[in-house]
Amino acid sequence: MEWELKIKLIDEDAKLPYRANEGDAGLDLFSVEEKVIKAGGSALIRTGIKMELPKGTEAQIRPRSGLALKHSITVLNSPGTIDEGYRGEIKIILINHGIEDFQIEKQMRIAQMVIAPVLQVKLVQTEVLSSAIRDRGGFGSSGE
Repeated sequence: MEWELKIKLIDEDAKLPYRANEGDAGLDLFSVEEKVIKAGGSALIRTGIKMELPKGTEAQIRPRSGLALKHSITVLNSPGTIDEGYRGEIKIILINHGIEDFQIEKQMRIAQMVIAPVLQVKLVQTEVLSSAIRDRGGFGSSGE
């Protein structure tokens, strides 16, 4: 099943998200501005796009592995979530874990976006949960 993702370009330097290879999960997102991210600092980077997600989905914003490996640049709130009803400009919070300042250029691929289904669940308060193998170990109990 193919879903429709509506994209509106709101900046003259904006580019449509781009899937580098057929079958890739992520769509590359591009910067429309130049900005320096200081070593150890973070910055909000504009993409110049707005979008309308398909009903029952979310967009997850994830780091680009090349930026992370080569420059220690990643998405601060990874994965960032964009809810179905959001219609504002898509902006990416990047953090520089490196020891050198990093220059964001216009048209630079800065993050990737994955569209995923969202389960709508009914919340039920209870005093009893079914038992599980890991119910005694707690946080971090699956090993090293």
